[in-house]
Amino acid sequence: MSKKFTCVDMFSGAGGLSRGFYDAGYDIILGVDFDEAALKTFKENHGNAEAIKLDLYDHSNIDKIVSLIKEKNIELDVLVGGPPCQGFSIAGPRDMNDKRNSLYLAMVKLADRLKPQAVVLENVPGMVQTNGGIGAKRIIQDFKEIGYKMTPKLLYAPDYGIPQIRRRVFFVGLRDTDNEFEFPEAILDKENYITCEDAIGDLPSLQTDEGEIIYGEEIQEYAKPVENDYQRKMRVNSGVVLNHIGSIPIEKTKKMISLVPEGKNYKALPEEYRGLYKYNEALTRYHSKKPSLTINTGHRSHFHYKYNRIPTVRESARLQSFPDDFIFYGNKSQQYKQVGNAVPPILGYVLATKLKEYLRG
Repeated sequence: MSKKFTCVDMFSGAGGLSRGFYDAGYDIILGVDFDEAALKTFKENHGNAEAIKLDLYDHSNIDKIVSLIKEKNIELDVLVGGPPCQGFSIAGPRDMNDKRNSLYLAMVKLADRLKPQAVVLENVPGMVQTNGGIGAKRIIQDFKEIGYKMTPKLLYAPDYGIPQIRRRVFFVGLRDTDNEFEFPEAILDKENYITCEDAIGDLPSLQTDEGEIIYGEEIQEYAKPVENDYQRKMRVNSGVVLNHIGSIPIEKTKKMISLVPEGKNYKALPEEYRGLYKYNEALTRYHSKKPSLTINTGHRSHFHYKYNRIPTVRESARLQSFPDDFIFYGNKSQQYKQVGNAVPPILGYVLATKLKEYLRG
């Protein structure tokens, strides 16, 4: 029987990255974050993992993580995490001195103390694109100094069977080796990407026969039998639909959404309404035959490809590749934030599976 590799998730949020490792057969030991609702979600969806709230700006808290792992008499195999680095994000103002840019150093310090075989760090594309890739160079150098050869690569989620246009950079570091991690090849081409309709077409519409949007119930039945392999994968351990509560737009918003064709945004509105919106993705209606745009943390700018409402937490989770047995906790706003901040679990699974080739049992 092969060894079950151990994994700790720093800046875990709800644990999308580590859920991928969990589904690939890793033993998730611990999630660390500062968001209590996200930690509740993490703990409920990763087997016997523990979840602790720590401020990782304070590097003295690294001692607490080390003590916890040593108390369990565990040898850590893989450290994963997605530290916030907002200063490199194209979604906000780029500030190279944003103190969040240095949060990854908590991962460096923990890796130096626990010496896992591998480190997996996820971040925004700006890490390799902004200012000549200075962020990526810092990360590679800091890990090199403690014995890790870090290999970065920009991954595009639809290439790996995720129904969402999402680009993120992943750094995979191997300890005490000259070997470079070889990232897994794409499994789909553009003609075969999973679409929005593929992903969420079997979920309840939350709309009456008269076209009125409703909230729906806490527990719902699937609207249709499984229609494709992606839905089958999402439903494998789930008999009901949870986290699928609708949001009823105000009349003005509902009217505006109804005027936007599939796959278009506010720029497709009649001229007299266009000037009401400035945000580039305002009133974006998903296209049923394409992957969704990048799931955000609840800005309410994206809408269902068919119905005049924003996607539910469950629909957003499906587009992020969270299976239906992954339950989100906290209020609805907190749940949207957890989904939007996550790494798609399928991407975690693909990396976790490939990484096993490099780990010593």
